[in-house]
Amino acid sequence: MSRRGGGWFNIPLSGPHPAWQSAFFTSGKEALMRSFDFKQLDVFSDQPLLGNPLAVVLGAEGLTDEQMAAFARWTNLSETTFLLKPTDPRADYRVRIFTTLEELPFAGHPTLGSCHAWLESGGVAQGEEIIQECGIGLVRIRREGSGLAFTAPPLLRSGAVDPELIEQIRLGMKLGAGEILDARWVDNGPGWVALRLADRASVLRLQPDYAQLSGLKLGVVAPWDPVVDGDEAQFEVRAFVPGDGMAEDPVTGSLNAGIARWFLEEGLAPARYVVSQGTALGRKGRVSIQRLGDDIWVGGSTVTCIEGRVSL
Repeated sequence: MSRRGGGWFNIPLSGPHPAWQSAFFTSGKEALMRSFDFKQLDVFSDQPLLGNPLAVVLGAEGLTDEQMAAFARWTNLSETTFLLKPTDPRADYRVRIFTTLEELPFAGHPTLGSCHAWLESGGVAQGEEIIQECGIGLVRIRREGSGLAFTAPPLLRSGAVDPELIEQIRLGMKLGAGEILDARWVDNGPGWVALRLADRASVLRLQPDYAQLSGLKLGVVAPWDPVVDGDEAQFEVRAFVPGDGMAEDPVTGSLNAGIARWFLEEGLAPARYVVSQGTALGRKGRVSIQRLGDDIWVGGSTVTCIEGRVSL
């Protein structure tokens, strides 16, 4: 998930469009098709169908921007990634990340899913950590139990949200006066604004007016009550992305990374905690957060659901 523009590939893909159609058709000639290894994964879950799906094309050298964008549109997932040889000698691999609408410099669940696919396909890191090259630069990834974790990138924008924007969000979220306890910019690339509510039930019953929130990327977070909600997680999160090809993202690494920076810096969370996300969509996503020294690690499990080859 990310803001548009900023030099990133951003071709409109809604409806027939000659730029992506030409990726598969040439004037009077049949386009040459190539076959690539392909995986579809479920990220932030150790069970299929309960996390956030991701499509990964491996060894994607030779594909054009238009071909990548067209395939991402066709998969109709929140993100599709393409693994390539790195251009930075410090990196183990390079990834390009596409939504159905645009290319992203960074996203969380595509980072973990792409690394899982790379390792599963025989990738061997140069060092103890895996180094991913992507649009924001190099991202460190480490093994964490049966899963993986990435270092939370620095925030591009942080701090308080203008009262006028908070009021627009409050009305769009159909919240009463005073229900938003606090709001912060937690933008590490996508442009996230995060809201803090009082309890998990308040998060789960949200039914936003997406028309009022179009163009915004909003996270909502509240603590679990161990007596009412149990102790499997400490926070509930939802991510709303109206106008980005989907209304709600099932489980969101970048948002949780941004919230972690906010909460840990202001003492709103312990040094290690677990987030539940996707509950309102029938998912059971789990995101682990851990502060180690100056680093904040965002982790979770990934499971491979589909393997094969794709012709492009």
